[in-house]
Amino acid sequence: MAFNFSFTQSFSFSGGGGGGGGYDTDAQAYITAVETADSASLETGVKDAINSFVVYCKAQGIWTAINASCILAGARTLSGALVPLKGTAPTNFNFVSGDYNRETGLKGDASTKYLDSNRNSNADPQDSFHMAVYGTELVTGGFLMGAGTASGATGRSNISATTRQCRNRTDANQGTSLTPSTPFTGCSRSSSIGFTIRANSADQAITATSVAPIDRKVLVFGTSTTANALSTPSAERIAFYSIGEAIDLTKLETAVTTLINAYAAAIP
Repeated sequence: MAFNFSFTQSFSFSGGGGGGGGYDTDAQAYITAVETADSASLETGVKDAINSFVVYCKAQGIWTAINASCILAGARTLSGALVPLKGTAPTNFNFVSGDYNRETGLKGDASTKYLDSNRNSNADPQDSFHMAVYGTELVTGGFLMGAGTASGATGRSNISATTRQCRNRTDANQGTSLTPSTPFTGCSRSSSIGFTIRANSADQAITATSVAPIDRKVLVFGTSTTANALSTPSAERIAFYSIGEAIDLTKLETAVTTLINAYAAAIP
């Protein structure tokens, strides 16, 4: 199954030094962990795509901002897909092998299936925080990821599946309501007075003063209640998520889009 979106920027690197086969050491460590979880080797094209992604992120200065992330695609098995690219492995709630597609990612059900990223929303600085997700079916309904429900607490951070609006250490949904047309959506705050939303391959500059981030886990395929349970889940299919400090969302979108398209070309 091919999954391709038109995107004007791309990258191509050969190698990166230090790893097996000339791969970057972080790329090689991730590849090895995925292959161990899969109990099988990945195709050379898949490994090359992972290496190019890591090398590009480092060259563009966005690698260190990623503190918790999974590539929910590429691996041969669901177990391999849940190996973290960076940070702690997520906890799987109710996903089974049939929910996973190597090219397009992991499918939610808008009911009981979600991932606990095992990263608290307040683990990153109040004025340096991003969340980003690559959803390949562009469904509406629920949240793609987040910490804190739609009301009743301050310092929430969410990404809406329906409108691509976001909260980032704010209480109100921010941004122009959009019908989703491209897979990547993210929000990144680098100051106390505002943040950026990237959706439909365009940036929106948001003026919204930050407040102290809520003390809750960031969930993927929904958002977290007071007890870190699931709220407002989505039936989106997700191939990548990232949580961390302020990041250039355009560069991250370029990296992830190219990675997922490379997977489609490399997987038989």
